[in-house]
Amino acid sequence: MIIGASPAILRTQQFITRIATHDAPVLIEGETGTGKELAARAIHYQSRRRERMFVPVNCGAIPEQLVESELFGHRRGAFTDAKEDSAGLIALANGGTLFLDEIDALPLKGQVALLRFLQDRQYRQVGGKQFLQADVRLIAASNRNLTQLVANGAFRDDLLYRLKLLYLEMPPLRDRAGDATLLARFFMQMGAERFNVAARDFHPDTLTWFERYAWPGNVRELRNAITRAGLLCRDGVIAADDLGLPAPSTRGAEREVIREPGR
Repeated sequence: MIIGASPAILRTQQFITRIATHDAPVLIEGETGTGKELAARAIHYQSRRRERMFVPVNCGAIPEQLVESELFGHRRGAFTDAKEDSAGLIALANGGTLFLDEIDALPLKGQVALLRFLQDRQYRQVGGKQFLQADVRLIAASNRNLTQLVANGAFRDDLLYRLKLLYLEMPPLRDRAGDATLLARFFMQMGAERFNVAARDFHPDTLTWFERYAWPGNVRELRNAITRAGLLCRDGVIAADDLGLPAPSTRGAEREVIREPGR
């Protein structure tokens, strides 16, 4: 569930609805913590594939030598640790959606294999001889600029073109006026229910602080800060100091220096 009422997030939600109606690959880019997986899930559950599986995969967590085996499966004996057949994630997502998070971490050999699958929807398991087919919608995400990685030779341009048929950029929290307050109240209630503690209120100055802080970690940073403050706050009202974060002016100034133009 994507929570927010700012113009930036409302435009994003509307675009997600449009994307969901078209059964094509999607690339989602955005800073860490902006909710790229939430957006991918929203696309899936608003699409015709909603009754089938949504399979999330973190490419950065797959050892380089096992990428093709994880994606396409393998036959028993294909390599030393292949004790039994494995269908692979592509087969698991058949009819549904495969979400490849941190696609920028996919090694070049894995990029070639993925590109081949996107071209004809066919693949071959590691150690297998037969070509298989799968009906999978692919959604990829990255917190790095893939166009820049292509320019640096770290990502294949032909794969980028395939993935970027539909493109979504998630807005950072600092560009979502008013949403930090909405999210803070939501996360406070969630944390109270999860940890069986009383929900705290926010001091008016804290709400002002929310809108001044640059949130370099975006929604994930906000959620962690609110959960921590709700557990450790000694009073019934959370002050800005309870969040344990740098002063807004300091962090905001740093963020303005490193932020890419136009992003």
